[in-house]
Order: sequence, then structure tokens, then C-alpha cells
Amino acid sequence: MSTQTKSTGIVLDYVKTVGIVNNGYNGRGFANPYDIAVGGDNRIFVLNRCDPLRAAAIRVGICNLDDDYLGEFGRGFGAGDEQFVWPVAMALDSRDRLHITDEHNHRVTIYDTAGNASAKFLSHWGIPGAGDGELNGPAGIAIDSSDVVFVVDQHNSRVQKFASDGKFIANWGSFGSGDGQFNLPWGAAVDNDDNIYIADWRNDRIQKFTNDGEFLAAFGSSGDGEGQFQRPTSVAVDPEGFIYVADWGNERVQVLGPDGSFQLILRGEATVSKWAEAYFESNPEEKAERDISNLLPELPAHLNTPYHISSQTEPFFWGPVSVSLDREGRLYVAETNRHRFQVYQKR
Repeated sequence: MSTQTKSTGIVLDYVKTVGIVNNGYNGRGFANPYDIAVGGDNRIFVLNRCDPLRAAAIRVGICNLDDDYLGEFGRGFGAGDEQFVWPVAMALDSRDRLHITDEHNHRVTIYDTAGNASAKFLSHWGIPGAGDGELNGPAGIAIDSSDVVFVVDQHNSRVQKFASDGKFIANWGSFGSGDGQFNLPWGAAVDNDDNIYIADWRNDRIQKFTNDGEFLAAFGSSGDGEGQFQRPTSVAVDPEGFIYVADWGNERVQVLGPDGSFQLILRGEATVSKWAEAYFESNPEEKAERDISNLLPELPAHLNTPYHISSQTEPFFWGPVSVSLDREGRLYVAETNRHRFQVYQKR
């Protein structure tokens, strides 16, 4: 089943799917995953935001591409040292310190993951407000080659730049739709030249800036066509400059060239994960129900929307909220509604 609009400039091959819904409070599986970060040792950190009824289960799970579940950390709902309320995004620095934003607690929490089976809490920084260095709903986060931290200050309509210890350096941006302005910005990324990319959610575009906040370019417009976006939530940039965008409202991932030109669309190609296979082996009655289900239905015209199509078509992305890259050129797409992630390999 081909679900890619192909480009001659870049090819992404589907690799596998990892995940299964976890309705409990710990253990293998995910609960509304919101972001992924991949360490240099190829451990995969998955941020479980969880729904409000299971907020106590908020945590970061750790797995690998061999489908081993390696552990978890975080202590669920709250404002304590290792707790979160509305965690959004993660980024690893050069020393394997994992930075996690929390839009409700208005802060960034840092864990040491180097040499740890799980992770060790280090600190958190950030206070609510609209002044320099203060945060109001921090969302996306990105870290450059010098371990400078960039935080998308969502409700202040700006990007803030911090030293690794949380010391304020600078900020830029204001509310609006002009160059360098934002309307509920969300995701963030850096490229090999330490330029900054921001998923400008309500403006349906990606903006590119220098490391010091000088506007360079904007890519995209509102819509469902090639190169158009509907509420983009995440952005990543590979070493060749290709730009990957979680086109959340269109239930897809788009890839742009370094100049912002459209390259390809991914809709999702999920297969049953090893965790799901193990579940079906233990629950044959569930497997029997699955076998008679129509997982690729033809929907009536009034349901011909990205949301309805993806919600009824199991291989497709449903809630593709984040895109992440590892050092081997693999793309990870986290699906918050199907509690899994899909992996693609760039040729």
C-alpha cells in the first residue's frame, strides 16, 4: 500500500511501527505520545502526555528499535521536581541531558540520561510571566550545537533563547501574521548551521530565523494542497537541509526541500507492532475481531475529511503531533491518537 506522494529529491522507506496503547500507569506501551527524542545510543525516549483522566500516568518511556521496553521516568501529574501537568516537547543536548517543556507549569525540566538505565532528575527552570526569560505556555524546544536552548513561548507569541542553565539571553517575536510574528507557535528545530525553525501553528507555516532571531524565510500557507499546512505542530531538519513537518490538521507529514519547496507527503503505512502481536497471541478473541474488521474502509462523501479518513484507516497517521530524526537518518512520527510511532529511513 503506497501512501507517499513521491519526489525525485528525497525517498523515505517505511521501516516499522512501535507501540500499543497502555491504559495503566507504567510498563510497555504508550498513552497519547506527544514527542520523541533519540539518544546517541539509539535509546528512544517517548513523552506520554496522557488524557486528563489518567494524568497521574504522565511519564517518559524508553524503548529501542528492537522493540525492547527499557524503562520509564517521571512521576505523573503535579508541580514537584519530577512531575508534569501538560508536557509538550523534548530535546537532548550534547551531554545527553533531556529537556522537557511543560506548558502548564511554565518551565523546562532537565534529566540526565547519559549512562543511566533510566534517567536522573537534575533541575527545572522557568517562571510564569511575560517579561524577559519568563514563560507562558512553553511548547517546542530545540538545542543548538553550543547547547543554547530555544523555547517556543507559545502564549507570549515569541521565541526565547537561554543558556543551558536557564539564564535568559534574548527573545524575539510578537503576535501577528507578518514576518517574524507568531500566532500560537508550537514546534521548534535547529539545522546544521544553527538556524532556528518554528512551526507557527495558527498561521499555518514554518518560519526560519538565524540563531539571533533575524527572519530568513517563511514556508507554507493554509490549505490541504502540496506545501500547504493545517495547524503544523512540529518541525525537524536533517543534515542536508530537508525540512520535515508534522502537518497535524491534515493528518500527514510533509517534507520540504532546503529552499522550502514541496518534496513529498507521508500519510502513514503502519503495520502491526511486535507489542500488538504479543497482545493478540494472548487474546485470540481480540485477534478474531480484528480479522473481520474493515481497516481500510471507503467512507461516504460527508466523511471525506483528513480526520475521519485517518481515524478509520489504521495504517494512516492519526494525530501525527511530532516529527523527530536520529543520527542514522531515520524519521520518527509520533501519533498521539493511536499510541504509537512510525519509523521511516531516508535513502
